Amino acid sequence: MKVLLVNGSPHQEGCTFTALCEVSGTLNQNGIGTDLFWIGNKPLAGCIACRRCTEQNRCVFQDSVNEFLEIAADYDGFVFGTPVHWGGASGAITSFLDRAFYADLNGGGKRFLLKPASVVISARRAGTTAAWDQLNKYFGLMQMPIVTSRYWNMVHGTTPDEVRQDLEGMQVMRVLGRNMAYFLQCREAGEKLGIPRPPQEPFVYTNFIRN
Repeated sequence: MKVLLVNGSPHQEGCTFTALCEVSGTLNQNGIGTDLFWIGNKPLAGCIACRRCTEQNRCVFQDSVNEFLEIAADYDGFVFGTPVHWGGASGAITSFLDRAFYADLNGGGKRFLLKPASVVISARRAGTTAAWDQLNKYFGLMQMPIVTSRYWNMVHGTTPDEVRQDLEGMQVMRVLGRNMAYFLQCREAGEKLGIPRPPQEPFVYTNFIRN
């Protein structure tokens, strides 16, 4: 089993990376393989609702979103990390998830279905819970079980060294890693017992404006 940890910070090895590494190390200690994926620091366009992803099961823009989509099916769980920018998740990770999940849904919704997900938030001071609420909404729509820790998944600091001094935050990352490992092991045990996945119904779209 493998978990992909997605670094949504413009800094490849900054505070968000430090938090994700703590989760990754704990997953490894519990028998779960991990890889890190950095979305990069080049401009990421938002979704333009062109719906070309319906035809090709990927985004029309050629950047890290499609790189992620190409490998996502190989993983059993996901942890998405973001810094706080202006009191919420970074614009880059928001554009990234908008396009990645929309492309998957329009292409059949197979890469992420029923795979556990978590979000890790890094901030100097405030905005962590707003970013937490914001990103968890993606997982709820994608039918991805949300794995939590003993506190909201956040760390504080302006440098990696400061983040490591956030002892409670580091503990929260380790608890998250153990909880994710446990969930994945339970799911694997269920599959070995032959417990089937729940059947999927066709999407029903209800508009609230009536003629």
